This record gives sequence, structure tokens and C-alpha cells, in this order.
Amino acid sequence: MNDVCEVVTTTGGARAILDRRVGEVMHPVVGPAIEAARLYCEPARLAARLQRSEPLVLLDIGLGAGSNAIAAWRLSEARAAGPRLTLVSFERSLDALALALQPEHAASFDLDGAAGAAAHALLSAGIHETSRTTWRLVAGELPGSLADGPVADVVFWDPFSPRANPELWSVAAFTALRRRCRAGATVHTYSGATAVRSSLLLAGFFVGVGEPTGAHKAATCAAVDAADLERPLDRRWLARLGRSTAGFAADAPADAYQRVAHHPQFA
Repeated sequence: MNDVCEVVTTTGGARAILDRRVGEVMHPVVGPAIEAARLYCEPARLAARLQRSEPLVLLDIGLGAGSNAIAAWRLSEARAAGPRLTLVSFERSLDALALALQPEHAASFDLDGAAGAAAHALLSAGIHETSRTTWRLVAGELPGSLADGPVADVVFWDPFSPRANPELWSVAAFTALRRRCRAGATVHTYSGATAVRSSLLLAGFFVGVGEPTGAHKAATCAAVDAADLERPLDRRWLARLGRSTAGFAADAPADAYQRVAHHPQFA
């Protein structure tokens, strides 16, 4: 434990980090390694995309203890060959990563061996490079620091919840993100909140249902191109949005429902 973070055990028995400033556990229930695979790397088809010929840029929004980033780093480093992965992690506080890297915790967070050495380099120098992977840190407040990142092919959006960090789940935040996404880019996040999905639509993404995260809950996938969604939101979801009392972020425009209803996704 340090002044602001503490290693805890989830209800599923995995080790995770509690940030006491916001009162939330990073990757609750199943733990960081499983969530990083199920909600981020696998839905992004990251292993397959790393076999293509073009270099890949992944924006890791909310580095935390490094779980999503290190899962992507391990996939990249496991290849015999392939294009370079540029992994850019955004974070305002490095307390969680520093705690996870402590010798007594590193193995629990997949930060042992070469992965741990990479994370230590990121923590101390802000960058780590191998023949296959560049991992870079952008420190600062989001969403403003997005302007310091490259244009993305894949985005892992994993800040604290809309309750704790409403500014990172707003129309403005996702509009800033959309400016950093090239054609074919996909966005993956654990939140399935109606207001999150409507904000992504208002920002110009196509939006779909992601992997299950619990009873009657599912993550969210968004894409620049509609064809990249396996389970796009349909008109039944649009009808539920019209009845919702919490369907939009605080910064949504007054005519938000009309704008969403006229989104090409629902044509």
C-alpha cells in the first residue's frame, strides 16, 4: 500500500488496485489480466491486426497499473515478425503502476520479467523500445493531453467510471478522441452506460455492444467504420434511449436525441 493506492483481492480472487482518492478498484471482479484480454485485446482483434503489414498505433487511455497496456505489449513481443506496435499510454498519476511494480506485487499484475523491465523503463524514462514495440507515456490531464498523442488505429478507453470522472465520458472527450482516430480505428471500453454510448454516437462514431461484464451488463465497442462492429446498436436501443431518464452526458446538446436518431447507424 502507498498513500493513495492499495492492493486488494477482488470477489473473483484476483489481485487488483484500489485507488483511495476515488474509491474505485481497477479491473474489479475478474481482475486485471482477464479483463484486459476479454474486454480489450480480444474484441480489438489485436493479435490478428499485429500480423498485418502496416504499423499499428494503440492509445491506452488510463494506464492505471498497466494491465491493458502490458497485455498488448506481450502480444506484440510474442510475435516472430510483423509491423511495429506503437503503444501510447495516457495517465495523470503513476502511483498505481509504481505500486504494481513492487517486487511483492509484480507477478500478480503480469509485470514480472521482461514486461516488468519495460514498465520500469516507462515509469523512469517515459519510453521503452524493442525491435517490435515502442511504448510511450503521455503524462497529463485528459482529454486535453490527447492532442499530444498520435493518430490511432485502436483505442483502449479505461479511465475511472463516469461517476468519478464525468469529464472523460462526455461528448467533448469523445469528440476529441474522434479527431485522433484514423479510418478503420476501433474503440473499446468497459462501460455500457446509455449516456456513454450516446456520447460516442454524438462524437461521430458508430457504436455497438461489447463483451459481457456481469449480469445484464456489457462493454461497448465503437468504430470509425460501421463494418467493423459485430453487434451494432439497433433501433430497439434507440427506442430505449428515447425513454431513458439518464441517456445523455451533461454536455450533450439540447437536440441530442434528434441528432442520435439521424445518425447514419440508424438509417
